[in-house]
Amino acid sequence: MPTRWPDLAVLELLSAIGEHGSLGAAARAVGMAQPNASRAIATLERNLGLSLVERHPRGSRLTADGVVVAELAARLVDGAGELLATSRALRERHEARLDLAASLTVAEYLLPAWIAGLRHAHPELDVRVRVENSTQVFDLLADRAIDLGFVESPSVPRGLHSRTVARDRLVVVVAPSHPWTRRTHVTAHELATTPLVSREPGSGTRSTLAEALGAGGVDGAGVPELSRPAMVVSSNAAVLISAASGAGPAVLSELAVRPWVARGELVEVPVEGLDLRRRLRAVWRGGEPLAAPAAALLGELQG
Repeated sequence: MPTRWPDLAVLELLSAIGEHGSLGAAARAVGMAQPNASRAIATLERNLGLSLVERHPRGSRLTADGVVVAELAARLVDGAGELLATSRALRERHEARLDLAASLTVAEYLLPAWIAGLRHAHPELDVRVRVENSTQVFDLLADRAIDLGFVESPSVPRGLHSRTVARDRLVVVVAPSHPWTRRTHVTAHELATTPLVSREPGSGTRSTLAEALGAGGVDGAGVPELSRPAMVVSSNAAVLISAASGAGPAVLSELAVRPWVARGELVEVPVEGLDLRRRLRAVWRGGEPLAAPAAALLGELQG
């Protein structure tokens, strides 16, 4: 009884013998040297315990058992061909699609131009973007729902690779009527203990601010835990509108606040001794190659 699966190449050869009427012609048809073809058929016969090919001076032909086995072999070879064709089509579909997720600031102010540049170089590419906070971007990568993510958070979970793709600065802003507008600066302690209009937990902006305050120190002591927010909202636009309406100070990306400050709807307030610069990073799963479209996008950003 056979103990090993027959090799597809020898099954293709056996099927070709039935089609072409000789071992030599069959070997040429499948691109196999005739001595190798003879050995392959002999090994198949030995493994199956059957005589499949009759050899005589004028050529080779299938035995009765060989005809039956060759018909079954042809089905397997056809099935393998279908498997390869389907796999190729699936791979090409994946290679023509790029699934991204980006935290809000990156998605609103940077990613559109990045994607436009990528599509200019690869017009056939289908790019799909999900806008989530940084924590959710990490979760989507872990779930293999996206190929590449962009985050604002100060740290990246173990097991992910990252690369800095842009630099940003957080800015404290208040409504023009706020008392802080009459100050040359505020302290880190004041910022930490003042109720802010804030993004939701998990946002890169919120975690960056918390880390910056924790690292800054106040009079040699640690900055107290951030005060309970005056309001929590899930978009930069809502934070800006709320701050401009007088709901409280806000801390957002310079990219987001710049036009509001230019129009006079918000006022930037410096914070003494606090470094609010941050890196914006691309993140992807470690231990495996990047999908070709994701690698192309990273290449565009690096260039």
